[in-house]
Amino acid sequence: MTDREFRLAYVPGVTPAKWAGVWAERVPDVPLTLVPVAAADAVRCLRDGGADAGFVRLPVDREGLSVIPLYVETTMVVVPKDHAVAAADEVTVADLADDEVLHPMDDTLGWTVLPGLPAFTRPDTTAEAIELVAAGAGLLLVPQSLARLHHRRDLTYRPVVETPQSQVALAWPTEATTELVEDFIGIVRGRTANSSRGRTPAPAPEKARKKPRSPAPDGSGRRGAQSGRDRKGRRPR
Repeated sequence: MTDREFRLAYVPGVTPAKWAGVWAERVPDVPLTLVPVAAADAVRCLRDGGADAGFVRLPVDREGLSVIPLYVETTMVVVPKDHAVAAADEVTVADLADDEVLHPMDDTLGWTVLPGLPAFTRPDTTAEAIELVAAGAGLLLVPQSLARLHHRRDLTYRPVVETPQSQVALAWPTEATTELVEDFIGIVRGRTANSSRGRTPAPAPEKARKKPRSPAPDGSGRRGAQSGRDRKGRRPR
């Protein structure tokens, strides 16, 4: 038994289950505790010691943090199923020019100019914005994982081209780069358990010792190699 644990924070939309499964196999003596956090609170959680590492959405304030960018998500527009957008395979920002677009306070896309028309309110969370979309009060643009997370039968979503995108990254306090953090970095990067940065590299096989040669009859330690001519005997003159 051990009183150690590894605390992993993650923001909405990120699914850490696959990495947690590898951890359980590779580091069975240290339990992994998942810590769900809002995107806006992820960095504070790491700096305050609430987690050893975490999945965050970029950009973040990187002061004192080590950050490994992982993947970029497609941006989706969430609409009611009877909306005209539902008939398209993908849409552009120009296609949304006449629609009211909701901009929740926890938005992670970092818009310079929000597409469409301003909505009548700015909801606090993406979850509240989804409810407003279902009520016909506007559309919502979110990373694909959040569109899936908040999926409802009365809503659908389509990709939007040429828009800001959300990037997910692994972050941790640089001064707290522990052995366990290194273990988790290796898992996220797909290293094998026996890689050079792994937790417990497999020991190299011991080389077989060479059997010492028996000493020569003269005690010199070498056996004189007879030439083929000597072995056959010399031809008498």
